[in-house]
Amino acid sequence: MANYGLIGRLQAQPGKGNELAEILLEASRLMENAAGCKQYMVALLEDDADAVQIIEVWDSREDHDNSLAYPGVKELIGRAMPLLSGSPKTGIHLSVLGGHGLNK
Repeated sequence: MANYGLIGRLQAQPGKGNELAEILLEASRLMENAAGCKQYMVALLEDDADAVQIIEVWDSREDHDNSLAYPGVKELIGRAMPLLSGSPKTGIHLSVLGGHGLNK
C-alpha cells in the first residue's frame, strides 16, 4: 500500500524566510511523535531564501489530516500565518511507493 505524501511551498514576506523555516522546524519536531508520520522535511529554496519547501510522508492522508489537531500545531500555524506573503497554496499530493529513509 502506498503512503501519502505532500509537497508544499510557503512564501514568506521579504526577509522572513528563516523565521518561517524555524517555525516549521518546530512543527517537524512535534511530528516526530505524531501517528503515521514517516518524514517531515523543511528546506529553503536556494534561489529564494523566503520560499520554504515542506516535504511530508505519512502512512495515510488521514494521519496527515489528524496531525493538524496534534497539541501545539495550531499555535505554530498562528505564529506562521502573519509571516506569509499571501495565502498558502494547495500542495502537491503524492502516492509514495517507497525510497530510502521511509522505514520508520
